[in-house]
Amino acid sequence: MQFVSKLPNTGTTIFTVMSGLAVKHGAINLSQGFPNYDPPAALRDLVSHYMSVGANQYAPMSGVAALRERLAAKIKHLYGHSPNPDTEITVTSGGTQALFTAITAFVHAGDEVIIFDPCYDCYQPAIELCGGKAVVCKLTFPDYSVDWAAVRGLVSARTRMIIFNTPHNPTGRIWRDTDLRALASLTADTAIIVLSDEVYEHLIFDGQRHQSVLLYPELRLRSLAVYSFGKTFHATGWKTGYVVGSADLMAEFRKVHQFNVFSVNTPMQLALADYLAHEEAYLSLPDFYAQKRDYFTEAMHGSRFKLLPCEGTYFQLADYSGISDEPDTVFARWLTEVHGVAAIPVSAFYSDHADNKVVRFCFAKTPDLLDRAADKLRLV
Repeated sequence: MQFVSKLPNTGTTIFTVMSGLAVKHGAINLSQGFPNYDPPAALRDLVSHYMSVGANQYAPMSGVAALRERLAAKIKHLYGHSPNPDTEITVTSGGTQALFTAITAFVHAGDEVIIFDPCYDCYQPAIELCGGKAVVCKLTFPDYSVDWAAVRGLVSARTRMIIFNTPHNPTGRIWRDTDLRALASLTADTAIIVLSDEVYEHLIFDGQRHQSVLLYPELRLRSLAVYSFGKTFHATGWKTGYVVGSADLMAEFRKVHQFNVFSVNTPMQLALADYLAHEEAYLSLPDFYAQKRDYFTEAMHGSRFKLLPCEGTYFQLADYSGISDEPDTVFARWLTEVHGVAAIPVSAFYSDHADNKVVRFCFAKTPDLLDRAADKLRLV
């Protein structure tokens, strides 16, 4: 059977490859970004409760009303913005579905979308599936900062969207007020849509404030902001998230969403609506994950890896140039097969596979697992 691939240059994601390699070799998996501990017991009990009382049929396409209302209150508290829960919030099947749906809803054939490399690997394939072109601006290595003059030089009459991510996967860096103001200035008086990937909004450290597009009135009008309950409540397998945007943008988003997944599982939405009443459940996360970052950093003391600054997310980048000059894909495979710890080669997050001799570790793990991994890594 003959056919032409719509993604001829796309293979299996690096997350699947490295997790599969970890299983094959019995390695500790610090590659794929998921915790090895359960969501809070109270949240799991709420899911069971709603299953047992019969809340097992389709939810409304836009999401359970109680959850959307609770999210509107949360956003008001955190960002001083009161989105309309009926027209400006949609519950999605995780952050990736929200990103894919947003790109599909607005990017036409021939449109250009500016992305920042390294970036989460779902952006470019979604753009290309729409017939669009990803226009890449590289973050400055090794601090992964944004060169706004370079970004401005990439904007053209065909620029339809700019996608960014803070806190940033894979680097663990955050965008600051100056970055958001530069973005607002750049997009003022244009038809450019901003797609803001904020799934790690509560995983931000050292007293820093998350700079959401929702804090900036001039950006809110042109932005869709994407969030993830999986990242917030240690439940990546639940694949539940949400997107916030102005009513006109959300109307177009929902046109695609209804034929993409239609709706998201009902008992989990109802459980999350109840659980979000306890603000400490998410407001305590910065300290929770900063402690894990610091624990892993201390456990790695004495290794030959150079750990780069981590300001948010649950990822730690490590420069291995003092250990090997092998390409990062080769080094990550060797690390898994020989030393029993799986990591992600950061070149996988670059459109051109740029190799700075850096790998990514996930520290969303229990202390015993981090200790075992660090014991192995100190021997590398």
